[in-house]
Amino acid sequence: MRLGPRVIADSTRALRVVETASPPTFYLPPADLDSTVLIAEAGSSYCEWKGRASYWSVAVAGSPPLRGVAWSYPDPNPAFAAIAGWFSFYPARLRCEVAGQRVRPQPGGFYGGWMTDDIAGPVKGGPGTSSW
Repeated sequence: MRLGPRVIADSTRALRVVETASPPTFYLPPADLDSTVLIAEAGSSYCEWKGRASYWSVAVAGSPPLRGVAWSYPDPNPAFAAIAGWFSFYPARLRCEVAGQRVRPQPGGFYGGWMTDDIAGPVKGGPGTSSW
């Protein structure tokens, strides 16, 4: 992941999580990102499957913080224990790549799925899906 020229995260250990009707989301271990640029945000949301999510801004010297860039599950439900404390990023906010391919954000602006050329739709959030 990049914000302009700055590398925010780079990993070969990401976990790919696939949910019904969505493109995959990638979670990265904290050791694979530049934690000096992450700022915890107030508030949270709740996913019935994964649990309570925390949100993060990214602040790079010389620029105002970019809010709502990442999220994590500090204490997820047991079925998602593998992503505890790991981070995922909204590809609409940062330049994200998978195996050298530029990622497109999941349609709709709400979900954090990572669209690549091998993803066949329709996917949740796109026109006419009513965010199923």
